[in-house]
Amino acid sequence: MGGCFSKPKPVELKIEVVLPEKERGKEELSASGKGSPRAYQGNGTARHFHTEERLPTPHPYPSPQDCVEAAVCHVKDLENGQMREVELGWGKVLLVKDNGEFHALGHKCPHYGAPLVKGVLSRGRVRCPWHGACFNISTGDLEDFPGLDSLHKFQVKIEKEKVYVRASKQALQLQRRTKVMAKCISPSAGYSGSTNVLIVGAGAAGLVCAETLRQEGFSDRIVLCTLDRHLPYDRPKLSKSLDTQPEQLALRPKEFFRAYGIEVLTEAQVVTVDVRNKKVVFKDGFKLEYSKLLLAPGSSPKTLSCKGKEVENVFTIRTPEDANRVVRLARGRNVVVVGAGFLGMEVAAYLTEKAHSVSVVELEETPFRRFLGERVGRALMKMFENNRVKFYMQTEVSELRAQEGKLKEVVLKSSKVVRADVCVVGIGAVPATGFLRQSGIGLDSRGFIPVNKMMQTNVPGVFAAGDAVTFPLAWRNNRRVNIPHWQMAHAQGRVAAQNMLAQEAEISTVPYLWTAMFGKSLRYTGYGEGFDDVIIQGDLEELKFVAFYTKGDEVIAVASMNYDPIVSKVAEVLASGRAIRKREVELFVLHSKTGDMSWLTGKGS
Repeated sequence: MGGCFSKPKPVELKIEVVLPEKERGKEELSASGKGSPRAYQGNGTARHFHTEERLPTPHPYPSPQDCVEAAVCHVKDLENGQMREVELGWGKVLLVKDNGEFHALGHKCPHYGAPLVKGVLSRGRVRCPWHGACFNISTGDLEDFPGLDSLHKFQVKIEKEKVYVRASKQALQLQRRTKVMAKCISPSAGYSGSTNVLIVGAGAAGLVCAETLRQEGFSDRIVLCTLDRHLPYDRPKLSKSLDTQPEQLALRPKEFFRAYGIEVLTEAQVVTVDVRNKKVVFKDGFKLEYSKLLLAPGSSPKTLSCKGKEVENVFTIRTPEDANRVVRLARGRNVVVVGAGFLGMEVAAYLTEKAHSVSVVELEETPFRRFLGERVGRALMKMFENNRVKFYMQTEVSELRAQEGKLKEVVLKSSKVVRADVCVVGIGAVPATGFLRQSGIGLDSRGFIPVNKMMQTNVPGVFAAGDAVTFPLAWRNNRRVNIPHWQMAHAQGRVAAQNMLAQEAEISTVPYLWTAMFGKSLRYTGYGEGFDDVIIQGDLEELKFVAFYTKGDEVIAVASMNYDPIVSKVAEVLASGRAIRKREVELFVLHSKTGDMSWLTGKGS
């Protein structure tokens, strides 16, 4: 905890210090990597401090001189349900008044640094306005994702009608708190051919599963294996900021894995899973026995199957190396992006300033049509056209032509020929579950792994999470869905870990995702598949709007641009179990010239 009134329990903890930084104007960070959620760029180098490197505190407990205490306001300055950022000399604090009680917490979301004062306070937690992470106001603990770390909680006292906050200077500068975790005490760790928990896949689901086990006091061996050559990294940033270096993307430094005994096997491909003998075999012949298994293999990008598909300089983006190579080759050249979904459009937006020309080829008539509908798709398309991106819609690639083995032209089915030095393919992905075909672990006809709400497969002791699973979505009447998004993978990894420890947790999170193009963010919550109407409030031309996606008389998803914190507000309402009716939204749009959202937090009809 960040306070200094009582002695904390002595725990050996590796703490990461993020030096204080200027308030970030934009959350989707620039290419320089300044936006790495855990790296502060000082003199151009990412700096990480660990306790053995002498943190600013010379003692294990904050002493009075390491603390700062100040009166921050009068008790009547805040109404119930209000939040305020207050200055404490060494940094800011988020002050919250809820049910007559004051709470003081870190003021920035540890994920990407969003100001939480602009978020949503509801049901004893604050939800980030940018990406939907939730923090308990009584403890500072992270309760919903994305991100890995919690907030510091500071001590509050009321004296003579004044509210005093006391905090350690170090905690004020850190702006994040890694939960206390167990260490591995297994004597066989690192050597033997057996592990207690094996996690296949080191994306968000795999990493959160491992961290949750340690947070819950699990001290046996954990092995995390990945096809990648890197430790777990922030994959959504790959397509938004293509020249970010792998070390800027890392979610945790390598010292973290060492400290908590989470073994990571990189470039390790599992080829078979033997569920009867609880054993996996790797491509190099190495065998590893397990007692609990999490399958989080993610997905593999689809590739083109047209004539010339083997020519050079045609890419899918799966790793930092892929992304870095695309940027290097695209500078001053002609780029064709195939597919106008999230990945394709993010790549196209990023390359406009680097490439000579950027063209997008798409089968649908507008980008994002199935996801965001015709009108929103068209407004986004216009933003791209204003940034010199050319669209070839309702067509596909019929041939890739090369000159001396390297891509020169993309031929479309409409018989149009587009000049291209680099081609990026973003036409979707398939679950990377081929290695499970003979295993006895259930797969559906598309190759997804069906799991229940506890993330269990059909085989006892085998769990699955992330992009490769289908699961029952609680607030859509347990409809079986696949939601290949970053936040959902975190949540599923956590639930899988809890159930490995027999805690009987169920997945109940409301999906939340975001995209960033030309410095503008679009946020989205819910599950909009099958929507039959879209109600728009605001101005699509100005890209300042909120779109409500409805099916029958119910709102099933919401998207917004420049309308914070509406998406986080809707996510909170849906998470509370309340349905939002179409007529409520229609009345709001009819009568609201102000964009007032108070009807959402009311009890509703």
